[in-house]
Amino acid sequence: MPVVEVLADRAFRAIWYVGGVHEICRRMELFVLTWMIFDITGNAFSVGLVLAFNNIPRPIFSLFAGLVADRFSRRKIIAVAQIVNTIVAVGLLVLILKDSIVPWHAYLAVCLQGLTKALDDPARRTSILDIVGERRIVNALSVDQISNTLGKMVGPLLGGALVAFPYTGYVGAYITVLVAHIITLALITRLQIPNLQRLTSQMEPVWTSLSESIKYAFRNKSLLAMLYITIIMNALAFPVQQYITVIGKENLGVGAFMVGVLTTAEGWGQLTGAALMATSRNVKMHGRIFAIGSAAVLIMVMVFVWSPWYSLAFLLLVLGGVGQAGFGTMQSSITMLSAPREMRGRMVGLMSFCIGVGTPVGAIWIGYIAVLSSTQLSLSVNALAGLLLILPAVIFTPLVKKPTEQLPV
Repeated sequence: MPVVEVLADRAFRAIWYVGGVHEICRRMELFVLTWMIFDITGNAFSVGLVLAFNNIPRPIFSLFAGLVADRFSRRKIIAVAQIVNTIVAVGLLVLILKDSIVPWHAYLAVCLQGLTKALDDPARRTSILDIVGERRIVNALSVDQISNTLGKMVGPLLGGALVAFPYTGYVGAYITVLVAHIITLALITRLQIPNLQRLTSQMEPVWTSLSESIKYAFRNKSLLAMLYITIIMNALAFPVQQYITVIGKENLGVGAFMVGVLTTAEGWGQLTGAALMATSRNVKMHGRIFAIGSAAVLIMVMVFVWSPWYSLAFLLLVLGGVGQAGFGTMQSSITMLSAPREMRGRMVGLMSFCIGVGTPVGAIWIGYIAVLSSTQLSLSVNALAGLLLILPAVIFTPLVKKPTEQLPV
């Protein structure tokens, strides 16, 4: 089986473990800070700012981070990013212990975490391709998606349990976050990543390298359509994850632990979708799966926010998670398989740039509309707009009509 072949690779398992533990830690930290901000302010707009500040560094640094990933040791890049994450967690823990944390501390912390995410993503994702090769990349990214999804589930669940438990609270939650960061650092020492970057990309001037990668993306219409849909999804669909806290507390009337459980729902769907793709062979129509996954997420957002019952809301998020698995796996696959080897880091950086452009704008906009009307109306109307906006890319580009392919440089 393809998934067995991938997991048999020792180098892949090492980077898989790093990604999995890091994602548990990252998701737990975001959940705890989001709940803390909502606890302090009681304001949906303030909750949206957590997501906005977390993604502000992406459009600023992602293109350069992709270039760095093409030119320097990817293992060292991943290590530097994790060291910064650990230092930030230490600082927040000290503030929590002193009971002196205020919202801007959390916003600064998630902004720094967003910076390290922008640095880490191109290095780690292109490292996976370097390790497993093009033939197994969909299977490897599906397995990686499984660990990311487990992190997305375990992190908020653990964070919600620790915050809700009177003997641990925010202090216990952040001690756990710090321990997870230290474990991730230890796992990074075991990484073995082949150095396959081409010397030509290392010798080019920075602006020449960046402009060539952007020009290539505009020539490859399927890649361009994928990047466009990425902006739409991160602006109008994925901010719902940040507002699960608000929907759970205000509309479904549950506390921190049950909100943490609700946050895991998308993960169950993503696990199902990722498991199906991890066992698949010779996937060629990546764009088709990507588009179907995008539409499924948007439809589920429109329905989920109006659910009057916790169990139905949970089920709808599970179904949306299946769509997210298709979106996430194929997003990375299209990005890397559409680009020549020497451009892959920059293309992942460009993808991360598109994520970063969409997410802060969407989070702030949805939060603003939520204050004027309601969180439910804001999320559902914006998801409908997203569904309409992705149609031109589906209809007028080869994204869903042709297999993913590279163009001559």
